[in-house]
Amino acid sequence: MSIRLQTGGPKNEGVARADQQSLLAPAKDWQNSPGSSVEQDAYRRAEVLNDGSIFVSSSPAMLAIRQQIQKIAQYDIPILLLGESGSGKEVVARFLHSLSDRARRLFLKVNCAALPGPLLESELFGYERGAFTGAVRSNPGKFEICNSGTILLDEIGEMSPALQAKLLHVLQDNTVCRLGGSTPIKVGARVIAATNVDIGEALESGALRQDLYYRLSTFVLRIPPLRNRLEEIPVLLEHFIERFARLYGSPVVSLSQRLVAACLEYPWPGNVRELQSFTQRFLIQGDEERSLQELQKSGKVMTGNSAAGTPPGETSLTNLKKIGRQVKCSAEKPAIEKILQETRFNRKAAARRLQISYKGLLRKLREYDLDGKTARLSSGGNIEMHG
Repeated sequence: MSIRLQTGGPKNEGVARADQQSLLAPAKDWQNSPGSSVEQDAYRRAEVLNDGSIFVSSSPAMLAIRQQIQKIAQYDIPILLLGESGSGKEVVARFLHSLSDRARRLFLKVNCAALPGPLLESELFGYERGAFTGAVRSNPGKFEICNSGTILLDEIGEMSPALQAKLLHVLQDNTVCRLGGSTPIKVGARVIAATNVDIGEALESGALRQDLYYRLSTFVLRIPPLRNRLEEIPVLLEHFIERFARLYGSPVVSLSQRLVAACLEYPWPGNVRELQSFTQRFLIQGDEERSLQELQKSGKVMTGNSAAGTPPGETSLTNLKKIGRQVKCSAEKPAIEKILQETRFNRKAAARRLQISYKGLLRKLREYDLDGKTARLSSGGNIEMHG
């Protein structure tokens, strides 16, 4: 089967076209018969970007995101990408950049979680000579370097509130002021921000400033986890196998229907990033049985379920979410109760101790069935809980 990876239009310089033989011929029946329109359509909606990553939109969820990107790519508005770690937020940002009028300009990614506040500030806005010890010469920041291009601020939720305030001014005024300097410098980079945090919790706790959120959320794209777009797994597997086989100088390996089926049943908590790492190990080890055992073992550990008669993928996902809720509850509930007791059930003081907003504490009290309990001080000074 010949696969054509489209470019998305003549303007799109950041997307490469490729015709290649399918590596998944033995596993064609995973969804439909060989040569079916469904299968061909899946591969028509796969684009290899100029950094080697691939944007796949063969699932309804990602096809909807593609359509949204095509509508907003030409507008110079901030974009906020939400999604789990490894779900492909950077790929979405690069695809958006490739469809915009800035496609020939620079695309820069800045990981806001990788640097402490002062270093991140100098990285973004630059500094003048003598601004701090070791600043022997002036240095432009990423916003200057990426002028007229696109800058991706990854893990924006990890940025300090003070630095968020400075970023807000950059977005509003399109100017930066280097550390140690006083002259505003005009910049024109398009900003795409990404985070895997719970936005509601981040806003309630103050980790993310509301004014910055409202500025960034002119348009929000929610990237679904890989487990919610299983039809893209065969396309991604093929892409990773060819890419890393070429990188490692090793022969291209065909995937059996059995292995593809196992990949479709596995929940991929690490999303596309985990699938990529799995493919690399498979190519290096060259042992399909070992790869199958790895998926089966990891799936059982994560889901804690081996019940028969239920579709493995569906059961795994249901239990994985349940386990996550149980773990979170078992950790948070006793901690909240302990702080409430230590603060003599002063909820505002407890919220400060827990470093969350008062509204956030009230929400958690309701979530863990603690809101119906009242705290009273007995005459002897002892605290009693009444349900």
